[in-house]
Amino acid sequence: MAKLLFHADRRVLVIALAALASTTPAMADPVADFYTGKTVRMIIRTGVGGGYDQYSRLLARFIGKHIPGNPTILPVNMPGGGGIVAANYVAQVAPQDGTILTMVGQGLVVDQALGLNSSFKADLRTFGWVGNLSKSNQLTVAWHTSKTKSFADAQKRETLIGSTGAGSISTQLPAFYNNVLGTKFKIVVGYPDGRDVDLAMERGEVEGRGTNPWASYRANSPRYVSDKLIVPLIQAGLTKEADLPDVPLIIDLVKPEERPLATFMAKAVSVGRPIATTPGTPPERLAALRRAFDATLKDPEFIEAAAAQRAEIDTMTGVELEATVRDLIGAPPEIRERVKIALQPKDRDLVTAPGSDKGATKAEK
Repeated sequence: MAKLLFHADRRVLVIALAALASTTPAMADPVADFYTGKTVRMIIRTGVGGGYDQYSRLLARFIGKHIPGNPTILPVNMPGGGGIVAANYVAQVAPQDGTILTMVGQGLVVDQALGLNSSFKADLRTFGWVGNLSKSNQLTVAWHTSKTKSFADAQKRETLIGSTGAGSISTQLPAFYNNVLGTKFKIVVGYPDGRDVDLAMERGEVEGRGTNPWASYRANSPRYVSDKLIVPLIQAGLTKEADLPDVPLIIDLVKPEERPLATFMAKAVSVGRPIATTPGTPPERLAALRRAFDATLKDPEFIEAAAAQRAEIDTMTGVELEATVRDLIGAPPEIRERVKIALQPKDRDLVTAPGSDKGATKAEK
């Protein structure tokens, strides 16, 4: 009899606990609660069109469904200063709560490491690094009508190439090539973004472009590649692009004593298309954004859309990206000082783009 009562009491207890569970709400997810109904702005460092815009909008289309709470992602273009305007906004003005994403200008890690531009106020070590979409090599190219057809030609003749702002890698790398490798690039600065440089090449206003990721040419200007409208002269990166085996890497061209400088620049290029959120974002939200980034890259719909846009995805995790950024900014002082000198364009190598806000009226060929 006692055994029957025990089993009966146990059944009552089980039923009571089940009833309690059915009426008690599930444990709340504070990250999902925060993002539910929110709008996350994707700050894009260039105008509409071009590589930064394309990759940023591609990610924005899909990452929201992988963030807990499924916030709306709103792209916002904020061009200026080779990415400095956008980075300063993210660091100093934007809400520091995880409702901002941005693709940081590739050259800005070097800018901070070397203290190149006083208008750059952000500290990239404080950003919440989410992940890197692409590590594609940076290519300096000549337009097919230019007499410069190879790196050796660029060492022999003055070649007018277009660039954007002072903080842009499209200014830094040609200056490095001039100062370290003996090229004779004339750098035309002040174009609003890469699309304007491309148009300047097509008009014959410049002979080439300071630098642009090879993946961006393949994605945004496939005709340039297929019709051989651009001639790759030199590539910056840790290894050669698979379809450019004959285009020299900077690391293969420098003298032994300058190899640490070339290695620094190759590592800087690997930063590629880095996604970050604001300083001060709570750690649990940064972790959620990193997981969402990783999940997006495995999303079949994202993969299909990237393929349709010819967007080459070669990723780096947020943890790896953060380590690379800190490694570059914390490089030995003597290396940073030598690189800083190498990246400074000489006055004789600079021309201001026609119609830019820097005051020049015409770029001389």
